[in-house]
Amino acid sequence: MDSQKLVISPAPHVHGSNDTRRMMGDVLIALLPALLVSVLAYGLQALVVTAFSVACCVLVEWFIQKFMLKGASTIGDLSAMVTGVLLAFNLPANIHLGLVAIGAVVAIGIGKMTFGGLGKNPFNPALVARVFMLVAFPVAMTTFPEAAGAVTGATPLAMAKEALKAGVPVGEVMESVDLVAMSLGMKSGSMGEISVVALLIGFVWLLCRRVISWHIPVCVLGTMALISSVAWLASPEEFMSPIFHLCSGGAVLGAVYMATDYVSSPMTKKGMVIYAVGIGVITMLIRIWGAYPEGMSFAILIMNSVVPLIDKYVRPRRFGAVRNGK
Repeated sequence: MDSQKLVISPAPHVHGSNDTRRMMGDVLIALLPALLVSVLAYGLQALVVTAFSVACCVLVEWFIQKFMLKGASTIGDLSAMVTGVLLAFNLPANIHLGLVAIGAVVAIGIGKMTFGGLGKNPFNPALVARVFMLVAFPVAMTTFPEAAGAVTGATPLAMAKEALKAGVPVGEVMESVDLVAMSLGMKSGSMGEISVVALLIGFVWLLCRRVISWHIPVCVLGTMALISSVAWLASPEEFMSPIFHLCSGGAVLGAVYMATDYVSSPMTKKGMVIYAVGIGVITMLIRIWGAYPEGMSFAILIMNSVVPLIDKYVRPRRFGAVRNGK
């Protein structure tokens, strides 16, 4: 009789059509516009780097599961492919493929599988690889091809930071910056940060498909806009405008596609807001007063480490719970 025992869990019983493969597929679709712009701007080398990154990430995950963990393969859930695309989007289009392979090993082998695989990694795997590569290969990671050309150039953020450090007035710096071109993709930088418009098209897709909610992206970008606005209004001759900060660097890529990772972000809406505000604050502190021109990657990883604490103290109300005698 014990083998026939039925175990009934308490209500509510909620069923949904979402699964990991569907959500990861939607993320890949959302990233297609940015990939297309990268290919148009940098040529086939952008497509080669992306395809190679995806192949390496999938292969590393398969190898670890096959020969080390000896468990069921999970490469069919498309999560390794998403990590591969996001890793490529954090790299220059002209980077050596050997370094891409190293990044894939770090992202999947250290950032993901070391902790037990999808659902257990506390940090975004692609960002773990990016930060490692920034420290290990700083020249390769900061040498970018100019859009639609073969000459290397600095990113707008790096250019502005160096100019301001040298005492060049903000007005003169802005004369060399075309915000419309930056939004469309005509600037140097990592492949995923080249076109704000393309990334926002993908953001709309993810919202429509209910893969992510608006809370994290809007709060990250809103916090960045608020801090940069205060600094700019207080000293317009010393600080860049909020529009410049939102259109440059990995602001939109990080806010929409990296910070919203289900595994490494908070579970509750209130927790998401706290997490996102923290990312925005740290990003702007690094951008304005730090040594690096960009701070999004560091900010997300720092706040990833705070997520367990946020989830511990910011919990949803339990079903049937009574507070304050009500």
